[in-house]
Amino acid sequence: MNTNRHTVLVVEDEALIRFAVADALEDAGYQVLEAASVLEAVGQLGLNEDIDLVVTDVDMPGALNGLDLARMISECAPHIGVIVSSGRGRDDMTDLPQTVRCLPKPCTAAMMLSMVADMLKRRALVGDESFRRIA
Repeated sequence: MNTNRHTVLVVEDEALIRFAVADALEDAGYQVLEAASVLEAVGQLGLNEDIDLVVTDVDMPGALNGLDLARMISECAPHIGVIVSSGRGRDDMTDLPQTVRCLPKPCTAAMMLSMVADMLKRRALVGDESFRRIA
């Protein structure tokens, strides 16, 4: 169980997937916030300064997708880790910032939790500034 109570924002437009991811994260001890679109995610990021990590799907309703969100976070709030999850091939994710991690769909809860824990651990070990360079 995670005793640091890191906060993870889950961005997924499919409610059942969002709930399943949020439940898995909560069961692992994380505090979880949810958003069903990029615009909702931006609102959550503006309201909650304690978000440590964002897990986002690529395909979203509206003009912005999860790749756009990952780029925005990397530019405007590089201290926040980002995991992009997609069933697409990695070809459209090649221009993402180096700190963004890609999680292929389908994946197990264990795979997702492992990647979340790894990103948060690296950030804690090397500090926010170094995390941006090596994550």
